[in-house]
Amino acid sequence: MSDLSNYRKSYEKSELLETNIPEDPINLFHRWFYEAEDFDGLEEVNAMTVTTIGLDGFPKARVVLLKKFNEEGFIFYTNYNSEKGKALEHNPNVCLSFFWHSMERQVIIKGIAEKTSETVSDNYFDSRPDGSKLGAVVSPQSEVIPSRDFLEENLKALEKEYQNKEIPRPKHWGGYLVRPVSVEFWQGRPNRLHDRIRYQLLEDFNWKIERLSP
Repeated sequence: MSDLSNYRKSYEKSELLETNIPEDPINLFHRWFYEAEDFDGLEEVNAMTVTTIGLDGFPKARVVLLKKFNEEGFIFYTNYNSEKGKALEHNPNVCLSFFWHSMERQVIIKGIAEKTSETVSDNYFDSRPDGSKLGAVVSPQSEVIPSRDFLEENLKALEKEYQNKEIPRPKHWGGYLVRPVSVEFWQGRPNRLHDRIRYQLLEDFNWKIERLSP
């Protein structure tokens, strides 16, 4: 057995106080996101863990890339026929989480996922490099395949088929908008007395702000 009990770190880089936070969690997320983007050494600050409840009843988490956020929520793109797509079709309750380790910060978002409009999905798909477009077409995401060669051979065939042609977005590929109902901000602090501020969406669409014990 590997004993990890001596893995310890003291968190001392910042604080999160009620006196310096906005009334809306999206505004605070915006601030933290761009502070993370400007922080030296942090890469892919838009990488987030998406957790869904699978058809087998088990939660499953995987890392995807956040592609847009605004006052409505958070948008990412995927294959609708994938394991996560099928899970969201069955249960749209989802959790997004970000961990910016160099800043000792974490954000946990609970929300309801819905498909974006076809126009939004088309516009983003059209902005992608051709290789990424073909990857979305060729990959039966989450399905069992016989080998790596299966993908490579199908990709070569599609490259020939779409040479000097527009690559259309497959109907099974597109975006999800996650509308948040709860957003928790975690800031590491010394002695494990971390700051945890939670925004809860109320029925009148205002946000209730609460401090949670670490």
